[in-house]
Amino acid sequence: MSKQFSEIIKEWVEVFMQRSFHDLKKFMDEEDLSPSQINAMMRLYHHGESDVSRIGEMAGVSNAAASQMVERLVQTGLVERKESPDDRRVKKLTLTEKGRLLIQRSFTVRQKWMEELTYRFTPDQLTEIGNALILLTEAARALETSENKPSELSKSS
Repeated sequence: MSKQFSEIIKEWVEVFMQRSFHDLKKFMDEEDLSPSQINAMMRLYHHGESDVSRIGEMAGVSNAAASQMVERLVQTGLVERKESPDDRRVKKLTLTEKGRLLIQRSFTVRQKWMEELTYRFTPDQLTEIGNALILLTEAARALETSENKPSELSKSS
């Protein structure tokens, strides 16, 4: 059963990721944003203020390349750059309201197909699927919190 379940999950993840990335790519093309730019904006959205070198590390690019990428985001009004109060040489980056709204819109675009998917099921099926997804989500989150801890299986071996 575990192997069969694993295959079912793999297939769902493949469909989910393909559809989600397709919609995100379409959104990025429409907004004229590169993957590096959207990643930088996502980092700022989820983690708040950052600096150019951290954005570059995350994107796997040089500070010069990160600086050019950020400059375009600043010029388009999506990111704001300010001097750090601790060190004027360091520039702190944050999303502008326009940038925050754009990222929120990207979430909506990527999730729209999931809303459409719900219309393909009966109310009873939706309840059953919802309960299964709650269990799956809880188990996945438990894995995240125990990544550095020995697994229960290895303890009992």
